[in-house]
Amino acid sequence: MATAGRRSGCFNWLTMANKKRLYLVAAIMVMLVSFTVLWFYASYTKPVISLKGKKSCYFYIHTGSGFAAVKDSLVKKGFLTDPEKFEWLARRKQYDQHVKPGRYRLTDGMRNNALVNLLRLGWQEPVRIIIQNVRTSAELAGKIGRQLEVDSTSLGKMFNDRGYLSRYGLSPPTLLALFIPDTYEFYWNTSGEQLFRRMAQEYERFWTPRRRELADSLHLTVAEVVTLASIVEKESNKTDEKPLIAGVYLNRLKKQIPLQADPTVIYAWNDYRIKRVFKAHTEIKSPYNTYYHTGLPPGPICLPSTASVDAVLHAANHSYYYFCAKEDLSGYHNFAADLEAHNRNARKYQDALNKLNIK
Repeated sequence: MATAGRRSGCFNWLTMANKKRLYLVAAIMVMLVSFTVLWFYASYTKPVISLKGKKSCYFYIHTGSGFAAVKDSLVKKGFLTDPEKFEWLARRKQYDQHVKPGRYRLTDGMRNNALVNLLRLGWQEPVRIIIQNVRTSAELAGKIGRQLEVDSTSLGKMFNDRGYLSRYGLSPPTLLALFIPDTYEFYWNTSGEQLFRRMAQEYERFWTPRRRELADSLHLTVAEVVTLASIVEKESNKTDEKPLIAGVYLNRLKKQIPLQADPTVIYAWNDYRIKRVFKAHTEIKSPYNTYYHTGLPPGPICLPSTASVDAVLHAANHSYYYFCAKEDLSGYHNFAADLEAHNRNARKYQDALNKLNIK
């Protein structure tokens, strides 16, 4: 009996030891699971972006960049505070295999999961580009190239590629006719071809059947309307006067009288500091010199506003063949039907300039 009792006590002691071991293993497992859960939670929710006092900034990923380049760039710029956790989550979500170029807005204190989702889903911020007040295709290429990934040199080549432009019914001199002045939103990584397609859509939207009918009634192509509008644009900033000026030039075109438009001479000289056009200026040999050549120049001398385009399409019907800036320097013009009246108006204006010593 005593032996049996001792065996029973030993059995109870072993059972209690096993229980302790089980409790210890269970406690360790709970700790491991808790640690893993906390680690996963921290990996997802940990703030990993620090902008050193800024609330937000833009981060650019170039076309063709891989994950390593993205991570290195974030680190080099001092934005990424925990590269290891960023890489772990990025690989878990397969962002490392699907890097998307673009312009992304980062915010100070951005959490890891939000950062990876932003980049993985390609939620980039569009760029707002104002296309207006441009004189040449080179200037336009520079303006766009400074704001998008595509560089101005590449755009310049496209703008002068006759074969490529012919797809849109354009040539290098008439390129600006494609662009309708407005504010546009583009993704930063928009390519040159995507830019052209977008501008072609805006062109078709602006040039409605009604506008095309009006151009036909003037016996002008769309490019010719834009070319004439560009001259009107540089002649006056008074919207209410532009149809009158357009009417003068249309009258001269019908009579095959040289347009003698000072803005075309300034464009030919490529010197926009010229305030007064003298006879010596008008002797430059250029297809844009409308003192020397009859008809319209080869293409627009600037990107005209839609107001100037519509001024040509709705040009005033009158008998004027001349106009000259008013002597009060208000920006408006005196109009004349004959050269004698025009010369009188011109003398009054020249006298006003001379009094102010404007050369």
